[in-house]
Amino acid sequence: MQRPEPIDEEFKFEQGLIVSSTDLKGIITYANRKFCEIAGYSRGELVGKNHNIVRHPDMPKAAFQELWDTLKSGKEWTGVVKNLRKDGKYYWVYSHITPIEKDGQVIGYTAARRPASQTEINEVIPIYKDLLEKEKN
Repeated sequence: MQRPEPIDEEFKFEQGLIVSSTDLKGIITYANRKFCEIAGYSRGELVGKNHNIVRHPDMPKAAFQELWDTLKSGKEWTGVVKNLRKDGKYYWVYSHITPIEKDGQVIGYTAARRPASQTEINEVIPIYKDLLEKEKN
Protein backbone atom coordinates (compact mmCIF):
# COMPACT_ATOMS: atom_id res chain seq x y z
CA MET A 1 0.00 0.00 0.00
CA GLN A 2 1.40 3.36 -1.07
CA ARG A 3 1.64 6.08 1.58
CA PRO A 4 -0.33 9.20 0.73
CA GLU A 5 1.34 12.49 -0.13
CA PRO A 6 0.72 14.88 2.76
CA ILE A 7 -1.45 17.88 2.03
CA ASP A 8 -1.46 20.87 4.32
CA GLU A 9 -5.03 20.41 5.49
CA GLU A 10 -6.01 19.45 9.01
CA PHE A 11 -8.66 16.87 9.74
CA LYS A 12 -10.23 17.93 13.04
CA PHE A 13 -11.89 15.47 15.32
CA GLU A 14 -13.50 16.74 18.47
CA GLN A 15 -14.33 13.66 20.46
CA GLY A 16 -13.78 9.97 20.80
CA LEU A 17 -10.88 7.77 21.71
CA ILE A 18 -8.62 6.16 19.14
CA VAL A 19 -7.36 2.80 20.42
CA SER A 20 -4.88 0.48 18.79
CA SER A 21 -2.53 -2.29 19.82
CA THR A 22 0.70 -3.47 18.25
CA ASP A 23 3.19 -6.25 18.66
CA LEU A 24 6.73 -5.51 19.84
CA LYS A 25 7.78 -4.36 16.36
CA GLY A 26 4.93 -1.89 15.93
CA ILE A 27 2.74 -4.09 13.73
CA ILE A 28 -0.92 -3.26 14.34
CA THR A 29 -2.85 -6.13 15.92
CA TYR A 30 -6.00 -4.18 16.84
CA ALA A 31 -7.64 -0.98 15.57
CA ASN A 32 -10.90 0.32 17.00
CA ARG A 33 -13.62 1.85 14.84
CA LYS A 34 -12.60 5.44 15.77
CA PHE A 35 -9.01 4.77 14.61
CA CYS A 36 -10.32 3.56 11.26
CA GLU A 37 -12.67 6.54 10.97
CA ILE A 38 -10.07 9.19 11.85
CA ALA A 39 -7.18 7.64 9.88
CA GLY A 40 -9.40 6.94 6.87
CA TYR A 41 -8.39 3.29 6.58
CA SER A 42 -10.46 0.14 6.95
CA ARG A 43 -9.56 -2.23 9.79
CA GLY A 44 -8.24 -4.66 7.17
CA GLU A 45 -5.91 -1.98 5.80
CA LEU A 46 -4.49 -1.27 9.27
CA VAL A 47 -4.20 -4.66 10.99
CA GLY A 48 -0.95 -6.34 9.97
CA LYS A 49 0.70 -3.05 8.92
CA ASN A 50 3.34 -1.12 10.82
CA HIS A 51 1.85 1.67 12.93
CA ASN A 52 4.02 4.13 11.02
CA ILE A 53 1.40 3.88 8.25
CA VAL A 54 -0.06 6.99 9.95
CA ARG A 55 3.29 8.68 10.64
CA HIS A 56 3.38 12.22 9.31
CA PRO A 57 6.72 13.34 7.79
CA ASP A 58 6.62 16.44 10.02
CA MET A 59 7.25 14.18 13.01
CA PRO A 60 10.95 14.12 13.92
CA LYS A 61 12.70 10.77 14.20
CA ALA A 62 13.99 11.84 17.63
CA ALA A 63 10.44 12.02 18.98
CA PHE A 64 9.80 8.40 18.02
CA GLN A 65 13.22 7.32 19.29
CA GLU A 66 12.31 8.73 22.69
CA LEU A 67 8.91 6.99 22.52
CA TRP A 68 10.47 3.61 21.71
CA ASP A 69 13.26 4.00 24.28
CA THR A 70 10.65 4.72 26.95
CA LEU A 71 8.44 1.77 25.97
CA LYS A 72 11.35 -0.67 25.69
CA SER A 73 12.38 0.27 29.23
CA GLY A 74 8.95 -0.97 30.37
CA LYS A 75 7.50 2.48 31.02
CA GLU A 76 4.42 4.24 29.68
CA TRP A 77 4.76 7.12 27.20
CA THR A 78 2.59 10.17 26.66
CA GLY A 79 2.93 12.90 24.08
CA VAL A 80 1.46 14.84 21.20
CA VAL A 81 1.74 13.32 17.73
CA LYS A 82 0.90 14.60 14.26
CA ASN A 83 -0.52 11.75 12.17
CA LEU A 84 -1.23 11.30 8.47
CA ARG A 85 -4.58 10.12 7.14
CA LYS A 86 -5.01 7.94 4.08
CA ASP A 87 -6.25 10.98 2.13
CA GLY A 88 -3.11 12.99 2.99
CA LYS A 89 -4.73 15.26 5.58
CA TYR A 90 -3.18 15.41 9.05
CA TYR A 91 -4.59 15.14 12.54
CA TRP A 92 -3.14 15.78 15.99
CA VAL A 93 -3.53 13.42 18.93
CA TYR A 94 -2.51 13.30 22.55
CA SER A 95 -1.29 9.74 22.92
CA HIS A 96 -0.84 7.50 25.95
CA ILE A 97 0.95 4.22 25.20
CA THR A 98 1.33 1.36 27.66
CA PRO A 99 3.13 -1.97 27.41
CA ILE A 100 0.93 -5.09 27.27
CA GLU A 101 2.20 -7.82 29.59
CA LYS A 102 1.45 -11.53 29.58
CA ASP A 103 3.03 -13.87 32.09
CA GLY A 104 5.45 -11.12 33.16
CA GLN A 105 6.69 -10.48 29.61
CA VAL A 106 5.90 -7.46 27.44
CA ILE A 107 4.19 -8.78 24.30
CA GLY A 108 3.07 -5.52 22.71
CA TYR A 109 1.71 -2.04 23.27
CA THR A 110 -1.68 -0.36 23.47
CA ALA A 111 -2.20 3.28 22.57
CA ALA A 112 -5.19 5.39 23.57
CA ARG A 113 -5.37 8.72 21.77
CA ARG A 114 -7.68 11.70 22.15
CA PRO A 115 -7.79 14.92 20.15
CA ALA A 116 -4.86 17.14 21.14
CA SER A 117 -5.81 20.58 22.43
CA GLN A 118 -4.65 23.64 20.54
CA THR A 119 -2.43 24.54 23.51
CA GLU A 120 -0.75 21.10 23.40
CA ILE A 121 -0.23 21.42 19.64
CA ASN A 122 1.18 24.95 19.94
CA GLU A 123 3.65 23.76 22.60
CA VAL A 124 5.12 20.95 20.47
CA ILE A 125 5.25 22.58 17.03
CA PRO A 126 8.42 24.64 17.74
CA ILE A 127 10.06 21.66 19.47
CA TYR A 128 9.35 19.38 16.50
CA LYS A 129 10.49 22.02 13.98
CA ASP A 130 13.76 22.40 15.88
CA LEU A 131 14.30 18.61 15.98
CA LEU A 132 13.56 18.32 12.25
CA GLU A 133 16.07 21.07 11.46
CA LYS A 134 18.73 19.24 13.49
CA GLU A 135 17.97 16.02 11.59
CA LYS A 136 18.53 17.78 8.26
CA ASN A 137 21.98 19.03 9.27
